[in-house]
Amino acid sequence: MRIPPIDLRPAIDETAPAWRANLDELFRRGQFILGPQLASFEKRFAAWTGSPYVAGVGNGTSAIEICLRAEGITAPHDEVLTTPLTAAFTAVGIRSAGPNVKFADVDPHTLQLDPESVERHWSRSTRALVAVHLYGQPCAVDSLSKWARRKGALFIQDAAQAHGARFKDRPLTAWSTYVTYSFYPTKNLGALGDGGAIATALPRRAKKLLEMRDGGRRGGMVSFGPGINSRLDELQCCYLLAFLTKIDEWNARRAELAALYDLLLQGCDGVRPVSRTPDSVNHLYVIRAHRRDKLKRYLAANGIGAGIHYPVPLHLQPAFASSGQKRGSLPVAERACKEVLSLPLYPHLSRDHVAEVASTVRRFYGA
Repeated sequence: MRIPPIDLRPAIDETAPAWRANLDELFRRGQFILGPQLASFEKRFAAWTGSPYVAGVGNGTSAIEICLRAEGITAPHDEVLTTPLTAAFTAVGIRSAGPNVKFADVDPHTLQLDPESVERHWSRSTRALVAVHLYGQPCAVDSLSKWARRKGALFIQDAAQAHGARFKDRPLTAWSTYVTYSFYPTKNLGALGDGGAIATALPRRAKKLLEMRDGGRRGGMVSFGPGINSRLDELQCCYLLAFLTKIDEWNARRAELAALYDLLLQGCDGVRPVSRTPDSVNHLYVIRAHRRDKLKRYLAANGIGAGIHYPVPLHLQPAFASSGQKRGSLPVAERACKEVLSLPLYPHLSRDHVAEVASTVRRFYGA
């Protein structure tokens, strides 16, 4: 495929001197779990995000699970409310902790969790709210955090797609107890395997997170409380530390390319870009497309890769049938899943390639 949906190789090549030096140091020391590479990454990632404390964990899914377990939200009769328009792993993390998951609808313009729908779907069993910063765009965390405080519920931000995002010029940890991250390879800041982190501004919570990720241990062989085995390993930190030095430049490039797409797709009646604000870190460039599936096939026939994030809303997936929400219950998300299409977007994509993608989209619609 001439223009793939994502290409990680240029980023790996660009940072090779840094990650090779980190690997050399790792092999020299021979400490592959909970070592100095992790400690260094946690410190630097915390500084970059403006988070007082960061705990590296195995992946973004277990990050959500650990947060819920740390707050004792583990009973099957507890409910956690989240968006149906996200990767399944958001809900998998919730279910892994023990509670049931339920869903509220999304805003028709941004496709972010809709605060009004959250209020409508809240119940006496709801103990936590997990908000997702979809496609790199921060959701309405001010309204959502205020609602959670009013209800005495835990508020978690899933920032798996929003590395470097802030809201109203404040760090994300200013708005909730926990912010979770994934370092899946395709993220703005990705590892070369699985990885994740939890950020918090509260020192006692940070201490508990470090304990829980390591089986309830405190650096020795004794477990002092509940925990799981979910640690961000030293090998992935070698790459993450190298990539972190370039992330601001890469995020700026994403914003530049997204703005170019906006310009080149103006007046194309068949597509409508999903709304963004300047807070977005542009993890994906998503359009809502008329005849979406035919457009995707047309792009592929012309050597252009595109993705669908996401084809089926979570409340209609068999794994989450226990939510009790049927087809038609969350109409905005259900419609969006039939229309959304992610066009190629990554820092090393050329402007000429963006122009070719946009031209091919316009040609499909006869624009």
